[in-house]
Amino acid sequence: MATKKSSDAWKEAKIKCRLNQADIQMAKELGMTPKSLIKNIPSSKQQWKAPVKIWVRDLYREKFGKVLKPNPASSTKLMKTDGKHEKPITSESRIDDEDLPF
Repeated sequence: MATKKSSDAWKEAKIKCRLNQADIQMAKELGMTPKSLIKNIPSSKQQWKAPVKIWVRDLYREKFGKVLKPNPASSTKLMKTDGKHEKPITSESRIDDEDLPF
C-alpha cells in the first residue's frame, strides 16, 4: 500500500514539476521527496528562483560532479521509414558541415 502511495506521489511530482525519469532518479539519489519538489515550484512572484528541473540538476552536479542523462534507449527508437522497411536513424546518415558545398 505504501509503495502505491509513493509511486502516485512521484507521478504527481513528475507532472507538476515537468521532470523526466532521469530528473526523478537524481532527486531520489539526493534524498528528496515528491512533496519537497512540489513545494519548491517557483510562483510567478519568485522569478529569481530556478525551475525544479534545473534546481535538481544543479544540486546533483554539485554533489556528484555529473548529471544523469535520459535513457538513450528511448532516443534510439526513432525510426526512419522508407516504404515497407524501417531502419534506425544513425549518425552516418547525417551530413557534416565540411561536406556542404556552401
